[in-house]
Amino acid sequence: MAISQGKSTRSPSGARNVANRGKRKSELGRDPAETRLDAKKLRKIRTRGGNEKLRLATGNKVNVTDDEGNTKVLDIYNVVENSANPNYVRRNIITKGAVVETAEGNVKVTSRPGQDGVINGIFI
Repeated sequence: MAISQGKSTRSPSGARNVANRGKRKSELGRDPAETRLDAKKLRKIRTRGGNEKLRLATGNKVNVTDDEGNTKVLDIYNVVENSANPNYVRRNIITKGAVVETAEGNVKVTSRPGQDGVINGIFI
């Protein structure tokens, strides 16, 4: 069954809403990318209008920018914290806002790997 981003079948009070129409293709949703820690692999997703989105399936490097504006590429050792889901830390899943461990310290992810196809971050 398709993932829908349409209106819920329940109202805020919990009562059942009667749908006046079915699902629409424009309300289509997708499974989360859940970027894991491993060698880099990209997935291409066809989006609306025939455009493409690059999903980072797995990645192990982060582009880190410091306060002076210098950028370096560092290896990721593991995921330290992830506010999106506490279970993502155990599974080493990287999302925006995740804190990852590198050789030069902890880095907070500022990009969206499942949308952009790259992991960018800043030192914390």
